[in-house]
Amino acid sequence: MYRKILVTGGTAVAGSALKSIHTSEYPDRDFVFIGSRDCNLLDSGATLDFIRQVKPDAIIHFAAISGGIGLSIKHPASILRDNVLLNFNVIEAARLYGVKKTVMTLTTGMYPPDAPLPLKESCIHDGPPHGSNYGSSFAKRLVEPMVRAYREEYGMNVIGLVPNGIFGENDNFNEDDAPMVPTLIRRFYENRDTDAPITLWGDGSPLREYTYAKDVARAFMWCLDNYDEDSILHTGTTEELSVKDMALLIAEFTGVDSSRIVFDTSKSNGIYRKNSDNSRFVSLSGFRYTPFKDGLRETVRWFRETMESAPHLIRTAAKSTALKGAPRG
Repeated sequence: MYRKILVTGGTAVAGSALKSIHTSEYPDRDFVFIGSRDCNLLDSGATLDFIRQVKPDAIIHFAAISGGIGLSIKHPASILRDNVLLNFNVIEAARLYGVKKTVMTLTTGMYPPDAPLPLKESCIHDGPPHGSNYGSSFAKRLVEPMVRAYREEYGMNVIGLVPNGIFGENDNFNEDDAPMVPTLIRRFYENRDTDAPITLWGDGSPLREYTYAKDVARAFMWCLDNYDEDSILHTGTTEELSVKDMALLIAEFTGVDSSRIVFDTSKSNGIYRKNSDNSRFVSLSGFRYTPFKDGLRETVRWFRETMESAPHLIRTAAKSTALKGAPRG
């Protein structure tokens, strides 16, 4: 058992989810959760010093520069550079200080847009990623050969896990560069007391997979303890909902009349579908996922209560203003 676990990205959505359940579900572990204020993982020296001092048995590396499509389009070089630096600094520090196991994170957004569906781990390098997010996609793809190379040359116990869309409490709610679900939650909440239409791009038909952040945390913990292969592994849910159905649920939970939702069909729908195959992970683990509706209800409840009692705790800062500095943990 890995008793002392360092979690990077410990103040973002997946890391926060693990932090919220670690005492009740993993009481015999010692977790160290860090964000960018604790250590600048873009600085190799600072990363080495920090991991030398912490002396973790294992690392779960959630930290990344990520966000919605707007961020990827505006900053492809910065996102590519910073994510590659983050990943190599962490894995090198783990190697040099003998960390027993390291868990690296990829994303289903890295796959070629014309890859056969459902997406399988084996098709990661079968073509270029979508042009709108090629910077982040190539950075995440690099994790796969990184895992194989470090295992082969250094004998490291390092694995690569592939979640899909993540949502949950303490997400990034900045409308300029946040993913779709938190963006819509904030927009619906802030417009709940008006009669104005709420406009969404496209016709609402595209299908998406979103995994509740606490499930992401639990899946990573299962793999930390039980998965030791060099092949990457899909760990996200395969439950799909259309953009329209997600919007209707968010309207229901925020008290917004669904008739106010307007779809601007002059705007692109984006990729219609990019569902993933998690059969390897589920067959190994028997994992059961929180239904999207249940996770969304809890996320909206948290957002509403936090906005009313402690709005300063909601993460609304634009990531694009921070790309020159440390990653947002």
